[in-house]
Amino acid sequence: MPDLRKLLDKMTIEEKIGQLMQFSSDVFADDGADVTGPRAQYQLTEEDMARVGSILGTNSAETVIKLQKEHLEKDRNKIPLLFMRDVIYGYRTNFPIPLGFGCSFDPALVAECSEMAAKEAAASGIHVTFTPMVDYVRDARWGRVMESCGEEPLLNSRMGAAQVKAFQGEDLRDREHIASCVKHFAAYGGAEAGRDYNTVDLSEHTLREFYLPAYKACVDAGVKMLMPSFNSLNGIPSTGNQWLMKKILREEWGYDGLVISDWGAISELLKHGIAADERQAARMAFDCGCHIEMCSNAYHLHLEELIEEGAISEEQLDDAVMKVLELKEELGLFEDPFRGASSEKEQALFMSEAHRAIAKKAAAESAVLLKNEGVLPFSEEIKRIALIGPFADEKKALGIWKCNGQYDEVTTVREGFAAALPQVEILCAKGCGAEWNDSDDSGFAEAIEIAKKADAVVLCLGEPDDYAGEGNCRTDISLPGLQNRLAKEIAAVNSNTAAVLFNGRPLVLSRLAEAVPAILELWYPGNEGGHAAADLLLGRANPCGKVSMSFPKATGQCPIYYNRNNTGRPKKVEKEGIRTRYNSGYLDCGNLPLYPFGHGLSYSNFIYEDLTLSADSMESDGAIQAKITIYNDSDRAGKEVVQLYMRDLVASMVRPVQQLIDFKKVEFAPYERKEITFEIREPMLRFWNWDQKFISEPGEFQISTGCADHLLHTQTFELK
Repeated sequence: MPDLRKLLDKMTIEEKIGQLMQFSSDVFADDGADVTGPRAQYQLTEEDMARVGSILGTNSAETVIKLQKEHLEKDRNKIPLLFMRDVIYGYRTNFPIPLGFGCSFDPALVAECSEMAAKEAAASGIHVTFTPMVDYVRDARWGRVMESCGEEPLLNSRMGAAQVKAFQGEDLRDREHIASCVKHFAAYGGAEAGRDYNTVDLSEHTLREFYLPAYKACVDAGVKMLMPSFNSLNGIPSTGNQWLMKKILREEWGYDGLVISDWGAISELLKHGIAADERQAARMAFDCGCHIEMCSNAYHLHLEELIEEGAISEEQLDDAVMKVLELKEELGLFEDPFRGASSEKEQALFMSEAHRAIAKKAAAESAVLLKNEGVLPFSEEIKRIALIGPFADEKKALGIWKCNGQYDEVTTVREGFAAALPQVEILCAKGCGAEWNDSDDSGFAEAIEIAKKADAVVLCLGEPDDYAGEGNCRTDISLPGLQNRLAKEIAAVNSNTAAVLFNGRPLVLSRLAEAVPAILELWYPGNEGGHAAADLLLGRANPCGKVSMSFPKATGQCPIYYNRNNTGRPKKVEKEGIRTRYNSGYLDCGNLPLYPFGHGLSYSNFIYEDLTLSADSMESDGAIQAKITIYNDSDRAGKEVVQLYMRDLVASMVRPVQQLIDFKKVEFAPYERKEITFEIREPMLRFWNWDQKFISEPGEFQISTGCADHLLHTQTFELK
């Protein structure tokens, strides 16, 4: 183990700055001869390359081993490189997108998936993942909602903390774990009009109440790195935001870990218009505690002169470099620069039977049964099934953050049913495309014909997997192209029809819900989506997912979210087509979503029989038990996400109409009755007041269960 202080003391200024530079792997593949290549664009010499501290975006153990060997031969200090990658929902074996696994309401399942991803990434030589993304989201037009766990701070917090702990393990020297970097700090999900990278303008109260809690949970979980967001927050880009990066992150939260910019974000301070040149941008970001610069060269070109001029002290530089060296030491890289990276280990882990089983389980438990009018599950006695739609036999349904995921390793719905029902005749027709501008209905006739012949129809619909993710924002989030029309015409000739959705955001499903009797939301489900779909539709698996982000009735409702504030003139009646005045409703659409946060059906029939409180008042240092009795009135075993909501009836600030304060995922045997107990304590009732103090206030509180817009039981108690 090296003496890091001695190592730091012998380093030159240039070598220290090099540790704070990160470039993508294509820069290292550049031979330097091309004057327009990436190395030339960053103005990097061979000497500069030998000093670089980390690399982004390698995809194999072979590449990592090669680059690490070459680097150690050139670096006189023999400081190993850090290799980083966006391992968002799997490395090679993909599980559902985060918005999907948020619907599982199962931190333990997310941890299992994250541990699997860490093993695969570590085998390929990855040391740091840019995960979790815990941006709080309300607007489904924004493409990156796919990377979040949705519109509830508590859910986002628990899922994010579970990912951090699972990726990092108990000891980073364990070669099956890697360091985690939480992103994007802060409020990236509040982008105006759902446009990526756009302005975020929030009150401090809203920021603290909804947007900051999940980042704080990840910091409390021990996350090793943090990434500021691209957006400006209340007029100042996060990378150069002193209030955010110093007052909140460092002073209030006590975070002392590494901070890395997002891709090119330091140079983008010029485009935001708060830095006149890259020299000023470098100073601003460094003063805010941004240690590593990703894929721009402001530090490379200007940190040394800023130190020479006294604008930045060498002590500040040393502190930043020491944090990089400490992470490398914590990962065990000085002892083993290759950290067990192995092509043989990759091949043993990638898409292994065990990993595919985890991915299949996650896909099944992340799926949400949105609607079911007695159609599902399909009988296994059927003789002929029709699979219709652009995703019936489509392998491109992993999403743009598939990392090393391979489309040819994806199981389609057709393949899933072929494996599940080898004796059944499978008819398949695309019907139409899934692009927004698709107007070709020439495939309708074939699709309608096979629907007429089939005992059951599965409509496989959605949005292409490059329609969601970074930069992929939409003004109309309904099913693209002719898919709604296809669904209507198919259901008209075969009533035994269910739709299965592949998408990266909540879609407007009003027309689809009118046309078909059953809808199963599968999201981008990962490699095992086809097998999971067949199991769910046939009843071999019982749907248990709950909506993590509300599905609007119309795009014009966006942003829409369950934990909204009431108004002085609330809309009292939710009726479509009723013109009303002088209230907070729309003229042409109800206020409520089509499918609210927490909604999700099951093949089991869960009856919420009772909700009781152990007392009708609580002291500030005490607790109350809320007990919910639930009966599974069916012959099917199943899992139910039991949700506990609170409403503060009178407070010094307007409070949400509902707020999730706890949840438990509970398994029931057929005809089993269980009493589920939650403990309510005073901190669960707190909020950020007008003076930005996190407090609770004496008064009455309602406790409810059910889902956000369909509460089944309510009790009231008093906080004294």
